[in-house]
Amino acid sequence: MDIILIPGLWLDASSWDEVIPTLEKAGHRVHPLTLPGVGAPAAESADIGIADWVDAAARAVDALPGAAVVVGHSGGGNVAWGVADARPERVSRVIFVDTVPPPSGNGISEFELVDGVVPFPGWDFFPDEDVSDLDAAVRARTAPLTLSVPARVPTDEIVLADSARHHVPVTLLMGGLDQETFEGMIDQWGPYADEYHAIDDAEVVRIGSGHWPQFSVPEKLGELIVAAVAR
Repeated sequence: MDIILIPGLWLDASSWDEVIPTLEKAGHRVHPLTLPGVGAPAAESADIGIADWVDAAARAVDALPGAAVVVGHSGGGNVAWGVADARPERVSRVIFVDTVPPPSGNGISEFELVDGVVPFPGWDFFPDEDVSDLDAAVRARTAPLTLSVPARVPTDEIVLADSARHHVPVTLLMGGLDQETFEGMIDQWGPYADEYHAIDDAEVVRIGSGHWPQFSVPEKLGELIVAAVAR
């Protein structure tokens, strides 16, 4: 199976490096993406928005001979769901890594702009439950891998138009939430709950990690992706 790997904010294709061997060992063909404008100055990235990221990932699917599994981590989940909306007949499953399917009209989040781009705010910016499994050595090793993202990408509203996306099977690999806990939580999220419950086939699997399992438990994340692809 061809697997498209979409990183979250501030990350490029290399963020999947420690996950890929597990996927390839299982016989899959893996395609990690670096999305447009990542690491570029504002002069080159100011016009790039979330629609451009979705288009880039959809083109990656188009380049493959058949259907693909699309994996999105964090903010990359918005991109993955955008691809399912744009190419529902070409996506065999969407796997969200510690994120949820967004409803149309919602963005990722808002972060401070510096020199017209959104830089990585540093590991200390995030709540403890997100980063508690990243020890000092992992933080020191991974922080230099982070890159700025275009200013518009985190706050652009994603536009979803094809209800056929709801027929694409979905796996949510959640850091600390099992299905029962997750569903109790998302039911408080209004349109996010509506989007989740509109999906025909959705499962939630607990990873037992923080928000960046590709850094803290990459082999386990790979195994969970392999298991989801096999369903």
